[in-house]
Order: sequence, then structure tokens, then C-alpha cells
Amino acid sequence: AFAILVVGAVRGTTRHLTRHHRAVFTAHRRLRIVDEERVGGDLRVARERDSPFRVAERISAVIFIAVLTAVAAQISIPLPFTPVPFTFQPMVVLVGAAALGSRLGAASQILYLAIGIAGLPVFAWSPTLPQGAARLFGPTGGYLMSYPFAAFLTGWLAERGFDRRYLSAVVAMLCGLVVVFTGGVSWLVIAGPGLSLSAGPPAGFYPVGLPDPA
Repeated sequence: AFAILVVGAVRGTTRHLTRHHRAVFTAHRRLRIVDEERVGGDLRVARERDSPFRVAERISAVIFIAVLTAVAAQISIPLPFTPVPFTFQPMVVLVGAAALGSRLGAASQILYLAIGIAGLPVFAWSPTLPQGAARLFGPTGGYLMSYPFAAFLTGWLAERGFDRRYLSAVVAMLCGLVVVFTGGVSWLVIAGPGLSLSAGPPAGFYPVGLPDPA
């Protein structure tokens, strides 16, 4: 319930910012049309000057969500009966993707993984699991590798209007969670210490998956 309330609050703020951004963009576009009627081809020069700013804005947003994902990973609760800790990463991944869209949302998670593979301590702390590229081959690697795909799906649904209402936004988040836990549990069965297919959900989904939609 706490996660859904946080998602709702963040989505409400994001929706307000998105509407404001669209209104500003529409007004700016209208001014450009008027300018185009007056100066003709000179509008192309204005657009070229604005392009670096928009690119920088998108890059900053991608970096921001990647950093938030890393921060959320540090809020980690180890569970004694599973190698998978409880973190707030999935919530950040999905809310960030809904705000950024499919491509930028996925890019933010690819950046996060790249930073972790490079050796920076951005993955959840663990007394047994190493940082760096080796983490992807451990029992939690499936969750990490599923983040870009989950972000892309959630962002894709948001681009098609799922972020406009609370219930449809929750549906988009749940679809992203399905991707995260499908990848995570599947990899846990493959890389986990002697886990069978039937033991995968109790170890990798029930302890950390059920609290997310709840």
C-alpha cells in the first residue's frame, strides 16, 4: 500500500510537470510558427540552437533516474531465507520510466548497469555478493538485467496514456513488475544454489515481490 501511495503521489507530480511542459512547448511552438512566417528559413537556425539544450535536458533526466536507482539500491533489507534483498529499486525504475518514456527510461537503466559493471558500488550492499560485473552473474543478476526491459515496457504504456489515470498507471507499474520478477526468478533458478523450478518463486518472488504491489 505504501508503494502504491508513493507511486500515486509521484505520478501526480509527474503528470502536473508533464502538462506544464507540454503547455510551454505548445506555446513555444506557436511562437516559432509566427517567427517562421516572418523570417522564413531563419527558423531552422533557431531550432538548431535549441537542439543542444533539449539533448542536455534528456541526458540530465537519464542520469538523474540512474542515480536515483543507485540510491534506492542502498536502501536494502537483507532477508535470511533468500539471497534476494528487499529494495526500493523496482519502484524507482518504473516510476522513472513512466516519467521519461520507453527509450529514455530504458537508457537510464542501461546507464545504471554500465556504472555498476564498471565497478562503482551502485548495487545493493551484500556481505556475500560482489560489486562490479560479477553481480550480474549472481542470484540477483536477473532482476538487474530485467530493469531496462521493464522500464521500456512501463514507459511504452505511459506514452500510450496509461499514466493519465491512477488505476491505469498502477497497471503499467504491475506490467513492469511482471517483467522484473519473471527475469529475476528465472535467473535465480538458473544461478541460485541448488534451487529447483518450484523453489524459485518462494525464494525470489514471495518475499520481495508481494510487498511491491501491496
